[in-house]
Amino acid sequence: MAYSFAGQSVVVTGASRGIGRGIAEAFAAAGADLTILADDPATPAAAAEIGPAVRGFACDITDGAAVARVFEALPRVDVLINNAGLELFTPVADPDPAVEARFRRIVEINVIGTYLVTRAALGKMPDGGRIVLTASIWGKTGAAGFSAYCASKHANIGFMRALALELAPRRIAVNAVCPGWVKTEASMRSVRAEAAHLGIEPEAHIDAILKRQAFGGLMEPADVADAYLFLAAPETARNITGQTLHVDRGEVMD
Repeated sequence: MAYSFAGQSVVVTGASRGIGRGIAEAFAAAGADLTILADDPATPAAAAEIGPAVRGFACDITDGAAVARVFEALPRVDVLINNAGLELFTPVADPDPAVEARFRRIVEINVIGTYLVTRAALGKMPDGGRIVLTASIWGKTGAAGFSAYCASKHANIGFMRALALELAPRRIAVNAVCPGWVKTEASMRSVRAEAAHLGIEPEAHIDAILKRQAFGGLMEPADVADAYLFLAAPETARNITGQTLHVDRGEVMD
């Protein structure tokens, strides 16, 4: 299906690379008035690569004042894609203080940051807007050694469901995409961490992952982008809110 977001203001967080970059490129191709932000000094350059009219802001979404400044610069937000997130190995039995610091940072970005961005965007969002969160299949299951990330993604899904009810009087639809294994810098880092923890080679761990999928192969960021367009487009998702959409090649079925 060919989507058109011409005349609609779309904001994608965590969009300088990875899944967020793929989502941003898809919305730009669909004609959106696009703004991206990420905690990355290369974000303005990434925006220019996506399109000459794309705005890019380097912004730590855990900084409420910085988030507010970004949204003050925008006249309107029709679609918010809450994609920014951090995925790191946090084994609970590891006494290293750095593990606790990573745990806190993951929760700050994935949960508190998502809340701050959403609150700021709602002040610029008209009735009938769309909010889509990037959760994860690990927000429906779990993964040993990734307690912080799993907890944060379960929290994202709970947050999405609560918002779907809270914003229903304004006809703002709130949904989440749960990607499976997508070939990104973050996911490959997780593969290496899991493999090291299991005492196997990363290639062997990838093989084990692919055997859990109904369809084989790792996805690329562009492979999940259509799910966000689907949930953001009124012509396809006008009656969908409070839902999770798995894009995982059949790894988790519920």
